[in-house]
Amino acid sequence: MKTLIKNGIVIDGTGAPGQPGALALENGKIIGIGAIGESGFDEVIDAKGHVIAPGFIDTHSHSDLEVFKEPHLTPKLMQGVTTEFLGQDGISMSPLPKEYISPWRKNLAGLDGDKDDFDWGFETTANYLAMLEKNGSGTNLCYLVPHGNVRMEARGLESGHATDVELKKMRAVLDREIASGGFGFSTGLIYMPCAYADTREVTELCAIAAKADVPFVIHQRSEADTILESMEEVIRIGRDSGVWVHFSHFKLCGKNNAHLFDKVLDLLDKAQAEGIRVSFDQYPYVAGSTMLGVILPPWVHDGGTDKLLARLANAEDRKRMTKDIWNGIQGWDNFVAFAGLDGIFVTDVKTDKNRDAIGKNLVELGEMRGKEPLEATFDLLRQESNAVGMVDFYGLEEHVKALIARPEQNVCTDGLLGGTPHPRVYGAFPRVLGKYVREEKVIPVHEAVRKMTSRPASVFGLKDRGILREGFAADVVVFDLQTIIDKGTYQEPRQYPDGISHVFVNGKAAVKDGKPQTSVLAGKVLRRQ
Repeated sequence: MKTLIKNGIVIDGTGAPGQPGALALENGKIIGIGAIGESGFDEVIDAKGHVIAPGFIDTHSHSDLEVFKEPHLTPKLMQGVTTEFLGQDGISMSPLPKEYISPWRKNLAGLDGDKDDFDWGFETTANYLAMLEKNGSGTNLCYLVPHGNVRMEARGLESGHATDVELKKMRAVLDREIASGGFGFSTGLIYMPCAYADTREVTELCAIAAKADVPFVIHQRSEADTILESMEEVIRIGRDSGVWVHFSHFKLCGKNNAHLFDKVLDLLDKAQAEGIRVSFDQYPYVAGSTMLGVILPPWVHDGGTDKLLARLANAEDRKRMTKDIWNGIQGWDNFVAFAGLDGIFVTDVKTDKNRDAIGKNLVELGEMRGKEPLEATFDLLRQESNAVGMVDFYGLEEHVKALIARPEQNVCTDGLLGGTPHPRVYGAFPRVLGKYVREEKVIPVHEAVRKMTSRPASVFGLKDRGILREGFAADVVVFDLQTIIDKGTYQEPRQYPDGISHVFVNGKAAVKDGKPQTSVLAGKVLRRQ
């Protein structure tokens, strides 16, 4: 199939301004760009002055298990995403020793969901990637090796610092998994068991990533009260290990912490000046989304989800949880403190019994159940085996704009796909182009496209994507800058954006005339070379 996209404004992803021109595709590759005649093509698409850009790259995705349920990943394709990075936040699918399958499924469910009719016996990243290939996908898929899985294979799910013997095993596991094609090493230092790691453990593992020349992708220990100390730890890890540091979903949580924002930016500047490679991704909203279980103090998670559920069943443990949530624990990101009970909303549950909780904040949940809000929340987490998703409102619009304009930034969705999801699942990339480029003029369109394409490709080592160039993979988005916008709301998030007419993945039309092509699974599993 030989395709011509004509009469467009070609923005090639390098950061150069757009130029009128056309793009030719054949056999999954770009074969021409610029002024191209129409003869000899099987299909000619008139882009009518719309932008022709590289396919967007989502550097923070949670499609790890969802792709086996809904392989087309239509919410991503319809907003122009052609490549996604799985394995985020240090807890994902592989490696997964067979003896830990049951507790790990429960630990993972709040982020990536669960699936009963599924072969969980894959054990290694190599086998997981092979399963992805057999399954097929609408987008290209890349994998980050997650810290929590590596730690689990070496030490289990217990708290405490790793021994020298365990650290040696962790290094060997990480080295093995990166060699299977991993594009980086991820951690989430608010998620168990990653949160049990000390700086030494993370630094030694990052040295393995640095040797392999892959980035360290981190949900840092604090995005709130102690964010400065947290960033200093991450920067120190980068300095001591030599790894490229990439902050996940970078933000400052809690309006009461707004006075820290300038110091946060200063730390980014200082790291760059010192020669430490630093980047970050960002979703363009003032609310986040994760598993509801993060509102529980760290000690509640010790030993895995089964022990967490036992503690939720114990009245004395509940009293201690409540006390810690209201009084805080030094160094712990307390979501209730920075978002408030009325700023945390339930988005997903596992069973029909609690389906009525979806869309309710924790105050409303308490009113529905006739209980104090935290008690009602503890009940919900116990009844759902901790498989509950949430949205939390934490930030300021002015901070969103400032981070979009930073040179280190690229766009992501951080999209949790179950239940009533965060609207970013359907609209993060169009929101940047519609709201922050066209309407508010925070950055020009060619810079926004760079932040969605070649910028993340360069951070993660994608060699033939992210730029419109002859010989590169034919991942392409066609959009109308005058109409592109996200449409999803927190109440009704499952709405496709306006303004994207065509999306090609490896040269095949995944979206055509604004409609998903559900007969096509054109994505590939990519491996770091």
